[in-house]
Amino acid sequence: MTINGEEKTLAGNLPLSELLQQEGFHIERVAVERNGEIVPKEAYGSVFLSEADKLEVVSFVGGG
Repeated sequence: MTINGEEKTLAGNLPLSELLQQEGFHIERVAVERNGEIVPKEAYGSVFLSEADKLEVVSFVGGG
């Protein structure tokens, strides 16, 4: 699988939410595109990933 252009090995059949946590992302502060389509936040726990998936994860950073 690819995350932000970097090849990763998927350890089993993981939901998106678990993968994001393992990769150190804060779920409440990211937007995810999977294979060219935006994944709604409420679906992160029910979307299961495969080795063929390509993810783009964008983190939102607050500032002033």
